[in-house]
Amino acid sequence: MHSSDRSGISALRWLGVTAIIVALDQWTKAIATASMKLHESIEVFTGFQWTLAHNYGVAFSILNDGEGLQRYALSAFALIVAGVFTWMMTRLPRNDGATKLAFSLVIGGALGNVIDRIRFGYVVDFIDVYWKSSHFPAFNIADSSICVGAAVLLIWGWKHERNANAPLVLKD
Repeated sequence: MHSSDRSGISALRWLGVTAIIVALDQWTKAIATASMKLHESIEVFTGFQWTLAHNYGVAFSILNDGEGLQRYALSAFALIVAGVFTWMMTRLPRNDGATKLAFSLVIGGALGNVIDRIRFGYVVDFIDVYWKSSHFPAFNIADSSICVGAAVLLIWGWKHERNANAPLVLKD
C-alpha cells in the first residue's frame, strides 16, 4: 500500500493512545477522590497544588451552575465529537500521524469526562495552578488532553495552510 492510502486499520491503532488517556485520567481521578475531601488542597510546590473539585459544567467550570440538563447535553456532545473524530481518523492518509494523535487526545479526554458525567453527574477535577491569589480553574488529565489535542490540530492545520499558500519556487 502507498503511504497516502486511507486506512481505517492504521487509524484504529491510534485509539490505543485514546485508551491510555482514558485509563490515566480515570486512575488519577480515583486517586484524588480516594485521598482528598471535596475542596481540600494539597500544596505540591508554589503555584501548583492538588484541589479536589466537582465540575458540573464544561471546561473551566463554565455552566457549572446550570439546571442539571447540561450533564446529558454535554455527554451527548462529547460522544458525538468522539464518534466524528474516530470516523475522520479512518479517512486520513496513513502518514498523517499528527492529526491522528490530536484526534486521539481529544477523543480520550472527551471520553474520560463523559465517564465521570455518567457515573457521578459531574467531572472530577484536581489539578490546581495558581499565581499569588489568582487560581486557574481546577482541571484534570482529560481536560489537558483535549487542550493539547486542540492545540496540535490548530498548529498542524496552520502549518499546512501556510505551506499550501507558499509560492511555488522553481529551481534552475
